[in-house]
Amino acid sequence: MEVVSRCRTLSHIKQLHAHLLSAFPRFLSIPSPTRTKLMDLYSISPFGSLPLAILLFDHLNVPSIYDLNSLLRGISLSPHPSAVYSYFRSSLSSSCLKLDALSYSFALKSCASALNLPLTCQLHSHVLHLGFYTDARLQTTLIDSYAKSGVLDASRKVFDEMVTRDVASWNALISGLAQGDRPDEALRLFWRIGKEDDDVRANEVSVIGALSACSQLGAVSEGRRIHEFVRANHLDGHVDVCNVLIDMYSKCGFVEEAREIFDGMECRRSVVTWNTMMMGFAMQGRTHEAMELFERLRNGVDGVKPDKVSYLAVLCACNHSGLVDHGSDFFESMKVSGVVPNVKHYGTLVDLLGRAGRIKQAYDVIVSMPFSPDIVFWQSLLGACKTYGNVEMAEVASRNLVELGSRNCGDFVLLSNIYAAQSRWVDVGRVREAMKLGEVKKVPGFSYIEISGMIHKFNNGDRGHDKWNEISVKLEEIRFRIVDYGYVAGTGFVLHDIGDEEKEDALYFHSEKLAVAFGLISSPEGSTIQVIKNLRICGDCHTVMKLVSKVYNREIIVRDRSRFHRFRDGSCSCKDYW
Repeated sequence: MEVVSRCRTLSHIKQLHAHLLSAFPRFLSIPSPTRTKLMDLYSISPFGSLPLAILLFDHLNVPSIYDLNSLLRGISLSPHPSAVYSYFRSSLSSSCLKLDALSYSFALKSCASALNLPLTCQLHSHVLHLGFYTDARLQTTLIDSYAKSGVLDASRKVFDEMVTRDVASWNALISGLAQGDRPDEALRLFWRIGKEDDDVRANEVSVIGALSACSQLGAVSEGRRIHEFVRANHLDGHVDVCNVLIDMYSKCGFVEEAREIFDGMECRRSVVTWNTMMMGFAMQGRTHEAMELFERLRNGVDGVKPDKVSYLAVLCACNHSGLVDHGSDFFESMKVSGVVPNVKHYGTLVDLLGRAGRIKQAYDVIVSMPFSPDIVFWQSLLGACKTYGNVEMAEVASRNLVELGSRNCGDFVLLSNIYAAQSRWVDVGRVREAMKLGEVKKVPGFSYIEISGMIHKFNNGDRGHDKWNEISVKLEEIRFRIVDYGYVAGTGFVLHDIGDEEKEDALYFHSEKLAVAFGLISSPEGSTIQVIKNLRICGDCHTVMKLVSKVYNREIIVRDRSRFHRFRDGSCSCKDYW
């Protein structure tokens, strides 16, 4: 029906719907391609209305599988994908409808969006029982659903069992591995594309997944290889590819190369492009460049305006440099611009105030927010209390952390150190006892380092590396040499019932120290050593990195969970403000 293709607004769809009802009295009773197209217009067109699609479906006397699949697709793409389940389950027991592979695909897509692992497993068993397992699209959706639920082994198993793979199945697994804890595996998979099947070619989605893995690993060599692939295959005209290239170079510490891509983009920059570049500058502590970009964006360059992420990026930039007044002004300006601050904006403001010693102001922000503070707010406040020795407010933060169920080792370490600084040894003992009784958990620290294009991962206390003996010797050499420059181990960063000597040993096997020692023995003299750390770098490691950069005449770059630290000639780019 030609008039269907001419619908361009919701009003047009409603007019068409009214015409069909009046012209064809049995329209709701008899399945037809026109009826399904109307369902498509309501459920998945950019100017449709999912509630009206649901209303139409509920009034159909005999819905067809095409009507159902149109509705399931629309719901699976909506902000409330779980609504698919009720229609899917009722259709399972219907004698009028026989679900097909497409129905299961949309149900699994909803599971992926809602992170519903139990239902994914149930649907997987149905798929096997009904013989739909050879459907490539259905298998790809299974890969995606398992990956988004964090069950990467199951996702990989589905992939490996596929008889015929297409680029979509490669992309689903690459993205899942990159977003999970296996980015190195994602990169290996990316380079397999096209080698086993000449008809399969990597596309922009493949590239985005692989570059995201590089960002996590800090693998700039791999990132540059993929960048060459992008140029050779003319994929640099895609704004999303450019955005993730900017992100990759920024997170690998090469913000100038990120800026070159930003400035040289032939495609139109989106607000995501601007936000990614600003966040790159923020992580490097290059606050004024981030603020300059923000002002340009606020003036309407490229026809886009700042959004929530834009304000978060500029707030983070101010936070990393201690620009309290600027950050506070940006926060207040959000309300004028119509952007409503969310939990991340408030969290950054609290951290900014706390780091600057304005602990009472930080506390006032926490208790006056329009939503309840989570654990992160009280952790930020507790960290500030440690820096400035505010015992009273530290106890307030600690009580709230306990009430919220925090079992993080770092929270207890901070409170214990605050008490120890005041010689309140009874309270130190009480904290230690609480740790034993509360089954406190420590998040395992790990670090990545790239040497000659190979990624090496070190865990805290890791002795399993092939070159462990050489690493151990280098660690002892570092410890011996930096003592001459006044180094004293910061044993206060370790809270165990052990002696100071054992605490020093525990400190010296932190993952970033292992990675740097490996870098010293594995890279040319004078070359830069770059490490990616999953947690915030501790004070002792920060001190050691400064001294190593001076003693060995090396630039050391450490990216922790919040920012970059560039250590040169005994000092850090963060100016010890982190």
